[in-house]
Amino acid sequence: MLLGLPTSGRLALSLLLLVNLGGFIAASFHLETHHQNRDERPGLSVDDLTGAYHGIRSQAPLRLALERNHPGEIDGSKSLDPSQKKRLLDWLDLDSVKMGEQYDSLDLGENAPAEILAAACVKCHSRGSTDAAAKKLPLEYLDDVKPIATSRDISPTDEKIMIASLHTHAISLATILILLTAMMFATRWSTMLRGGLPLLAALGLSVDLACWLLARSSPAFVYGIIAGGALFVAATGLMTLALVVDMWLPEAGKREL
Repeated sequence: MLLGLPTSGRLALSLLLLVNLGGFIAASFHLETHHQNRDERPGLSVDDLTGAYHGIRSQAPLRLALERNHPGEIDGSKSLDPSQKKRLLDWLDLDSVKMGEQYDSLDLGENAPAEILAAACVKCHSRGSTDAAAKKLPLEYLDDVKPIATSRDISPTDEKIMIASLHTHAISLATILILLTAMMFATRWSTMLRGGLPLLAALGLSVDLACWLLARSSPAFVYGIIAGGALFVAATGLMTLALVVDMWLPEAGKREL
């Protein structure tokens, strides 16, 4: 029983367990900073993870709309002037920095993308539009336009790097989980808790790491990475807290759960 260890031993184990838990918390922040903005949008999203593990290649929705001659394909609507259409398409070819610089450039005058969009699109695509569908896609400001103006070509993490990372994570995390599982069976908690939490953690880790490989062929497995990783971290965190509590809760005050 962990409670039978000397005070110095329990203190050392408690501190190490909490340091390990802190490492998992830090890892979650590292995950966010490492993968965020892969899709050129702020914050960590499913698209960021999909880009990292599977890759994303998609044309900007605004480009697709222009190429299908929008709004000319709508009855009663007039097509963009060819020169304006070409100007917008050329603008969409620029990187995000130059796109921002040219969006409402005074030097471009009426050929600035902001001016073209305001004249040809904002009548429908505005927050005050009477067209319910167009109202959901306003084009009044650069922040409105950016999400649909960016084509995405995100290459997944190089396979050699991914395999090296998988090798490191599999060995280190499985080893930690083996030690935590052994320690759980030296506690006074119920058999269900002692066996249940390690099982959930092992299941989460297995799903997470397996989906690293499976996501190369299908982006659907990215959700397995998210679900498996969340389950592993949650179960491991609860195990850590259960171990620390068991080492310091007096025998008389402990009941099986």
